[in-house]
Amino acid sequence: MVGLKRNVVVFGVMVMVLAGLLAMAVYRRSLPIRGEVVAKGKPAPEFTLTDLAGKPLALSSLRGKAVVLNFWATWCPPCKQEVPWFVEMQNRYGAQGLQVVGISMDDAGDLKDVARFGAENGVNYPLLIGQERVAQQYGGVDSLPTTFYLDRSGVVVAHFIGQPNGPSEVEKNVRLALGLP
Repeated sequence: MVGLKRNVVVFGVMVMVLAGLLAMAVYRRSLPIRGEVVAKGKPAPEFTLTDLAGKPLALSSLRGKAVVLNFWATWCPPCKQEVPWFVEMQNRYGAQGLQVVGISMDDAGDLKDVARFGAENGVNYPLLIGQERVAQQYGGVDSLPTTFYLDRSGVVVAHFIGQPNGPSEVEKNVRLALGLP
């Protein structure tokens, strides 16, 4: 009788472990697929996101321009520090074909904060509402800020995770994207 009880307990534990493993497998399949970071020399993945006014912007609509894609958030101190640098780059190089694009990774409920931040800081470039699927297309943007510099044909020429060492580093990558010495 004792042996039978022990076998029932062992069987029950095995069933619970298998059920747990099955649940974990189902959960992992439901997670978004993490892509590889888009390497230099590779085309940037296409996306369409909406701006703060609800107007869609497709990356492909910017072909012919050098593009700076900056994944950022209002709660991120290094992001806040580099925004004026991007404003300056847009002012300085916009006429030469530069388009800075900010992709806000703030929660959807924080969009008023994003709009207020943009207005208070004189942001002169589109601020788009980020989506996890787009972040995954770009390698699973895990750290903010993360910035991709694209040439006029949409190919990644530089990629930077974290805050650059100052505006001169941003300008160096902008000039690279524009094809300037």
